[in-house]
Amino acid sequence: MKNLKGIFSALLVSFNADGSINEKGLREIVRYNIDKMKVDGLYVGGSTGENFMLSTEEKKEIFRIAKDEAKDQIALIAQVGSVNLQEAIELGKYATELGYDSLSAVTPFYYKFSFSEIKHYYDSIIEATGNYMIVYSIPFLTGVNIGVEQFGELYKNPKVLGVKFTAGDFYLLERLKKAYPNHLIWAGFDEMMLPAAALGVDGAIGSTFNVNGVRARQIFELTQAGKLQEALEIQHVTNDLIEGILSNGLYLTIKELLKLDGVESGYCREPMTKELTPEKVAFAKELKAKFLS
Repeated sequence: MKNLKGIFSALLVSFNADGSINEKGLREIVRYNIDKMKVDGLYVGGSTGENFMLSTEEKKEIFRIAKDEAKDQIALIAQVGSVNLQEAIELGKYATELGYDSLSAVTPFYYKFSFSEIKHYYDSIIEATGNYMIVYSIPFLTGVNIGVEQFGELYKNPKVLGVKFTAGDFYLLERLKKAYPNHLIWAGFDEMMLPAAALGVDGAIGSTFNVNGVRARQIFELTQAGKLQEALEIQHVTNDLIEGILSNGLYLTIKELLKLDGVESGYCREPMTKELTPEKVAFAKELKAKFLS
């Protein structure tokens, strides 16, 4: 297993206008992250990859293409979580066979699962695959909140490495880091990189790192070095960019910014809006000129 600390892009996926996977474009996005953003790794199959609108076979195809393009240049994490446990296991086995360094799985959502059911879900995926696991906690989308003691129960499984922490509860983050210093935490909110790094996270996984990965690393490393004012200045610029991206449409705007750098980043998958309006394309060009030129 490669070192899983550092900056990981939550990988975007290029789709054709008919919704099919654009393999050429996906490979170009992988290469851009490795060659231009200099990321430490990729988080494949997450929300940013429009994962929850895809079939099992499409998810497998994305895992295959990403691994084939990245080879062993960087670390790879496969997000295999699903409300369908058998699908999660099938995807986990496939990603493990491909050589992914770790699995990750979103907490099971929609139904009000008990904690014992959630623990069984993670233990089952680990037992079936033999791979490592990163809990993906994103309460504002799943409605699932896990407390300090419950994380301790999950961490009793030696294959659970830590958590992708996509939440604004930094008190909980601090408590987790103090209680379980040997387990890793990846920050999941790009706009809060500096405070997360100040609290000792081991890395970060972000959507905007596909285009802003260099700044993300600067914030992370400057904060670790105690150069908070320098880090804050870069966080200000980063958040101005993020604010613009969010106002214009998150995934489509990041894809447009990639297109402006020559990457065939394609369309979004319906029922998401497939492409930006001409006005929003023009605004993306303004963002590119101001923040990423």
